[in-house]
Amino acid sequence: MNSNKYKILVVDDDSNNRNLVCSLLEANNYRALSAETCDMAVMMFASHTPDLVIIETTLPDKDGKDFIVSVRQDSSVPVIVLSSISEENDKVEALDLGANDYITKPFGSAELLARIRCALRNSRYGSSRDNLHGKKFRLDSLAINYDSRQIFIDKKEIKLTQTEYNIVALLAAHCGKMLTYSTIIKAIWGYNDSGSIKKLQVNVANIRKKLGIKADGENYITNELGVGYIMRDNRIKEE
Repeated sequence: MNSNKYKILVVDDDSNNRNLVCSLLEANNYRALSAETCDMAVMMFASHTPDLVIIETTLPDKDGKDFIVSVRQDSSVPVIVLSSISEENDKVEALDLGANDYITKPFGSAELLARIRCALRNSRYGSSRDNLHGKKFRLDSLAINYDSRQIFIDKKEIKLTQTEYNIVALLAAHCGKMLTYSTIIKAIWGYNDSGSIKKLQVNVANIRKKLGIKADGENYITNELGVGYIMRDNRIKEE
């Protein structure tokens, strides 16, 4: 499994509908995660940092809108409500609370996939990735295929976590430019908290170990203490 696929969390207590949506996502090259309750969704969201959430509002423990409120406290990850409730006031409330879209059941598979693509495209992550569609990046022995979300050193694929890949891709897309801690954190996680810089530093340390060093003996990613990170080299080629 490619760990750099878009991760989508599906929250629904109806196992048939949940499995249907997850199967649809997997068949269309997404990585599907699932949860049956609001509390489980909150835990899954915190531990897996999905790129998008599809949620039913009528859950056994809490209203799905409670999840939207919780997520919107510190995240801009897109949320699509897929609900059995079709009343206008429920739609308006969910959208006002921060949902990006609202689809009622029964739904068409093609429409749901189109709504997902739209939400990802309009999100911070989606718009950044779409700008890189069809492009590749090369720097010394490092190569990035943005479409397949793969990274290679000397033509050997380097296995990164999704977050690690997102950081490398962001720095590569802005190669030669110093990105501040705040800029990177907001682009990758969508929010800042007291532990964000430490979290970023740990991820970058892991990335450096996996990428190794360039032919000139320098790291691919360098740090200006207290400021941010930069991928810097004059021998850059984008295709």
